[in-house]
Amino acid sequence: MKKTLAFLCALLLMLGSIPALGLAEGESTPKYVFLFIGDGMGNPQVTATQYYEGSVANPEAVMPVAAQLSFTDFESLGMVTTYDASSFCPDSASTATSMASGEKTLSGVLNYNVDLSETFKLVTEYAKEAGKKIGVVSSVSVDHATPAAYYAKAQSRNLYYDIAVQGLTGTTVDFLAGGGLLQPTGKEKDKEDAMEIAKQNGWTIANTNEDIRALTATDSRVLAISPVLQESQALVYEIDRVRRVAEGEDILSLADFVTAGIKVLDNENGFFMMCEGGKIDWSCHANDAATSIHETIALSDAVQVALDFAAEHPEDTLIIVTADHETGGMTIGFATTAYETHFNYLTNQKTSYVAFDSVIAALRDSGASFEDALAEIELYYGLTTTPEKDLTLTEAELASLSAAYALSMTAKDQRVIGDAEALLYGGYEPLSMAVSHIINNKAGLSFTSYAHTGLQVPVYARGVGADAFAGLYDNTDIFTKTMDVLALAY
Repeated sequence: MKKTLAFLCALLLMLGSIPALGLAEGESTPKYVFLFIGDGMGNPQVTATQYYEGSVANPEAVMPVAAQLSFTDFESLGMVTTYDASSFCPDSASTATSMASGEKTLSGVLNYNVDLSETFKLVTEYAKEAGKKIGVVSSVSVDHATPAAYYAKAQSRNLYYDIAVQGLTGTTVDFLAGGGLLQPTGKEKDKEDAMEIAKQNGWTIANTNEDIRALTATDSRVLAISPVLQESQALVYEIDRVRRVAEGEDILSLADFVTAGIKVLDNENGFFMMCEGGKIDWSCHANDAATSIHETIALSDAVQVALDFAAEHPEDTLIIVTADHETGGMTIGFATTAYETHFNYLTNQKTSYVAFDSVIAALRDSGASFEDALAEIELYYGLTTTPEKDLTLTEAELASLSAAYALSMTAKDQRVIGDAEALLYGGYEPLSMAVSHIINNKAGLSFTSYAHTGLQVPVYARGVGADAFAGLYDNTDIFTKTMDVLALAY
């Protein structure tokens, strides 16, 4: 018996001397972990943004110049597969589940197994048990699939009210921020308002710019919702936000919410913060390349906030940047431009497809002519009928705009959408799609789909334990590698 006890003691001492998986020998576990998820942000989206930024910054360059984003020069670079238990072309619920729990599930499902009989335990729950505070930030509604995966478990991602209630009544999240709630009173409108539930559960609700900027660590649990939202309770598209700020409005950015989150979450035990750039995905669903580039820039700016924080805590911080999947099948290079690209052309676009949809609605309501529509297109996109300009419309392009204009000027309930129109416009406003496709193609960009694709996506990591994220692996390993770096048992 004594020999057995002696052996067990020696074994425990030996195991205690082995560094945690994912850490270099002698390296400590990170106190602060930032996980940034660019929804829909595959390699094409990152590359297009680098080329755009490089082209804008170096207009006279003889050779092409690719800019670095805040995260593209991180010392550790990996790639992950994104397929789920349903498809090689997954959705955000299943892929976020993989990263949050380390388990595969069906498209549309949040943190349940494939037969919907058991739930998964999340990295945020483990981190909370270890004493860390937890933050979840998103540029879309905070009850959407990706943010929800880090605090909720639902058999359908569409159970928005139930998801929000889980977050607000649970004990995992300390800072929930960005967009609003899609169904604050539930579909039946007979449920208790989610904002009242938040108050009853001790949440501080910050929904003005002043209150959000004034948040500190003395605030306990915080629900911070931007006072200026766009479609579907989401933050304003960055391309629209920049324009509107230049016109005098004060609109918070994704980076502002990361800044506020750090203030609320910072404590002696550290924190885990997941921040999603959710509208990269939305803009790529709509084949709006310029808008997706600006959304990627917004995510890069948010990562820069984490980098600035890490500069003050270099021995304590890990930053991971990745995506859940690629959206739209974006490609760099288009048939009519052959081997040429013109990313500088995209600087002429001043609006997102969503904001331009409002312009189209006003044209429709006023009975505007095609010439009126072309004037608005030139104002917001730079596409022109003036001869011999970079963005001069060809006869074929004018014909496609004319067809889209005719459909967009028809009341939505009276439109005849055949297979050809459905494929051409993807269910979006026809004129917005026609304009986006033309300026994309002139710049040398194109899309293959209005949906998600099965491409592998990049992983960038910097800081304590970053080496663990190099290589090619499955997206479930984002969970396992993070847990190993944090030295948390699972």
